[in-house]
Amino acid sequence: MQPTDIKNPEYFHRVVDCQWACPSHTPVPEYIRLIAQGRYTDAYMVNWDSNVFPGILGRTCDRPCEPACRRGRVEEEPVAICRLKRVAADNKDEVISRMPQGPFPPNGKKIALIGAGPAALTVARDLAPLGYEIDLYDEQHSGGGFMRSQIPSFRLPAEVLEEEVGYILRLGISTHFNQYVSSLKGLLEKGYDALFVGSGAPKGRDLKLPGREEAAANIHIGINWLANVAFEHTHKIGKRVIVLGGGNTAMDCCRTARRLGGEEVRVIVRSPYAEMKASPWEKEDAQHEDIPIIDNHVPKSFVVENGKLAGMYFEKVQAEYDANGKRSLIPTGEPEVFYPADDVLVAVGQENAFPWIERELGIDFDKWNMPVVDALTFASTHPKVFFGGDAAFGPKNVITAVAHGHQAAISIHLACEGLNLLKDRPAADTNLHAQKMGIHEWSYDSYVVNDERYIVPQAAKSLTLHNRKQEVELGFDEATAFREAQRCLNCDVQTVFTMDKCIECDACMDVCPTSCISFIPDGPEEDLRQRTKVPAENTDQPLYVSGILKTGRIMVKDEDVCLHCGLCAERCPTAAWDMMQYWYNVTKAHQMELPMIA
Repeated sequence: MQPTDIKNPEYFHRVVDCQWACPSHTPVPEYIRLIAQGRYTDAYMVNWDSNVFPGILGRTCDRPCEPACRRGRVEEEPVAICRLKRVAADNKDEVISRMPQGPFPPNGKKIALIGAGPAALTVARDLAPLGYEIDLYDEQHSGGGFMRSQIPSFRLPAEVLEEEVGYILRLGISTHFNQYVSSLKGLLEKGYDALFVGSGAPKGRDLKLPGREEAAANIHIGINWLANVAFEHTHKIGKRVIVLGGGNTAMDCCRTARRLGGEEVRVIVRSPYAEMKASPWEKEDAQHEDIPIIDNHVPKSFVVENGKLAGMYFEKVQAEYDANGKRSLIPTGEPEVFYPADDVLVAVGQENAFPWIERELGIDFDKWNMPVVDALTFASTHPKVFFGGDAAFGPKNVITAVAHGHQAAISIHLACEGLNLLKDRPAADTNLHAQKMGIHEWSYDSYVVNDERYIVPQAAKSLTLHNRKQEVELGFDEATAFREAQRCLNCDVQTVFTMDKCIECDACMDVCPTSCISFIPDGPEEDLRQRTKVPAENTDQPLYVSGILKTGRIMVKDEDVCLHCGLCAERCPTAAWDMMQYWYNVTKAHQMELPMIA
């Protein structure tokens, strides 16, 4: 097997599993160490550089980092990465002085952003310091997009949203709120150098079932209903409520319904409970609020009595899977089940709607009526138009929208400078530096604690279910945050092997607590994985392989289960092993050094 090229910046990036899994590639272990040191403002700024909305995401993120967390693979539950992010936001000092300070010298270029959600706000934050004149359009009265209209206040308090949106708008963004863009052609004719479409996926899917039209007054599209609640157009709902759907929007709908008068609220979903799209913690929070989730029930009809909705009929199904794992929902043959309801909230998915984009502008759309967008540059087939967030590839989440915004901002800047969107794209900022302070001392806390994941406290249901603006989660206090931060294994501190120093004493292999180091004869990767001290069966994680040593063997380390504890480096008599912190941070548009145009 070829020796590992550790000079490739993506190699160690992939080993920092949480950061690799984060769409915005936030340097997670770095900010967790800062939290453990009580340096909350520094931790906040590390986050703000990458994910832009630390306080918002610390409450609402879908947490793709946590299933990837090494702690969850080798011991207990993953580190509470998301909730530690909130700790930094809740305990920070003044931060505006550490952010870009306008007014910025104008560069003569003008950009339009359509939609004031997380993707467009990220573009604004990255481009404003470069001197772009930025016009931000949104039909809502304030910035935030779906973070404002679809995430309930009991999960995301308005003051947190206002604060972090405000950090961006203060950079000199020209806002055009309460203004629906009805024509992209009209905007293009205003002479903008580039346009970014971050309008989200604003259309909720409906269910065309028998009785739908007759019961229309009491059947509500979930995202529209949540927006009406957020903007205080809707204040109540019937006592008996059915929520259709199994995603996070359905969880927000059912929990909001409980707060607006729903006494008997049920979530009814087609799929098995384990396969619902909602995050596990969202399902748990709903059930904690006494909301049953009834799975394997397919809606068949709305029942209308005396001209008013009375309930719904459902067909019971069971999931069956073919040889390829494809699921089919097969009727059980039992009689249809009736559930009474005064109101039904339909949260069965969202889709994009672009009636305001004229089709003769040179923007190609696919068979699903989605714009054709490059997955790296976020460019459309029109040289001036870029897409991001849910508008680009369909409904995702806040952190994905932020990642799109960073990359789109780079593309817009390159395009406005007449540069190539691919060839001139900046590499990430990377570094690798030793952590040694003494013979057996490291500049980071390398001790591996065995604590179980700490539970985030919640406010009492007697308060939260009677006030939709009462935040449910209270967040970690500082002492608990320290203990949770100590559970982090510091995966960005890498074990770096120098083969010329190795005397093949096998001391590192003997001391390793997870037996992840092996000295064995070379061979193909599939063969090596079976001959390591413990079989290295997770092929998603690379092997760290040395060249041929003096005895003819090679060093093979299974990165999947390494604890980054440093015992190999402490034990090695020749310093063939060293602990080196790997820094990886995605370069943003305002940090770019542009190449000279020939």
